Order: sequence, then structure tokens, then C-alpha cells
Amino acid sequence: MDRRESLRQAVQQKFGFVPQLFEELLRTNPAVADAYLQAGAALQQGVLTPLEQQVVQLTVAAWNACHYCTAAHGTAALRMGLSPEAVDAILEGRLPEDEHLARLVETTRQVLERRGWLSDEALQALEVQGLGRAALYEIIALIGVKTIMNYINHLAHTPVDEVFRPVTERTAYRRLVESVTV
Repeated sequence: MDRRESLRQAVQQKFGFVPQLFEELLRTNPAVADAYLQAGAALQQGVLTPLEQQVVQLTVAAWNACHYCTAAHGTAALRMGLSPEAVDAILEGRLPEDEHLARLVETTRQVLERRGWLSDEALQALEVQGLGRAALYEIIALIGVKTIMNYINHLAHTPVDEVFRPVTERTAYRRLVESVTV
């Protein structure tokens, strides 16, 4: 079995289908697909819960206005119990009502906006709020991995999989996607 087929089987096993993003990666550069899968597996051992990771990734995807990743991570977050209103809030640049998730979204946006240059005072404030360096480093890792995929989707104009319709049919998603002009 060649490398592409081995990765295709790993993706099928992980997601239950082969998402369009992976079809693109496997067709053009399987090493990138492999890197994404390995990074995701490593980060599953991190300090953030799976839902918290989805919220961070959705925040990054919305920040980068990625049509594909907002749909994918929004759908995953909905399946994990995030409310549709919270997904809409993130897509619209607002904060979810849940205080902890709002803090995660706000912190992710702060790291993105400041490109990681957080002051000592900001770091201390985050620590007091329960977001120490372990969580921040994981947020930064998720930003890095997600930004790579966002940019690939921008270049590839990756078609959004039908399974992500719970998000693509939302007004907040359509507004975000329509706000981007190339």
C-alpha cells in the first residue's frame, strides 16, 4: 500500500469519511496531510478539552475567514454540545455567553491580534482566570496548525462537505463567507 492510500485509510478511520480538504492534500502533498494528522494526535494529549480545542479552532477559522474550517469546526463543536448561538457568536466576532468559553475565544483573538506578544500583565491576568502557559501554548499550537489549513483552503477553494451543512446553512456563516473578497 502506498503512502497516499495509507493516509486515506487513516483519515477515513478518524473522520468516518474522507473530507474534501484531505482529498486536496492527498492529491497534491500527502506530507501536509500527515503533518496535520500527527499534530492533531499530539494535541489530543494537551490540557484543553476536545470542545475547548474545537472552540479555539473555530475562533481561528473565523478570524481567518476560512469557509471550510468554520464549517468543519462549527459542526464538530455543535456535535460536542456547543450551542448554535455560541457558534454564531464566534463567527460574528462576538463572545459566547459561557464565561469560560468566552475567555478562550477572547484569549485566542488576543494572541492572534498581538501575534503572541502578550504583556506580563496580560499573562498574569490570564493565569488568574485559569489560563496558564500550558493552555496558552496549546492555543498557539492550534493557531499554527489551523492557520496552515485555513490558508490551504483559501488557495484551493476547497468545496465544503455536505456533512458540514449544520453550519453552512446558518446566517452567521453565510455573512462571514460573503464578507471575503479575493
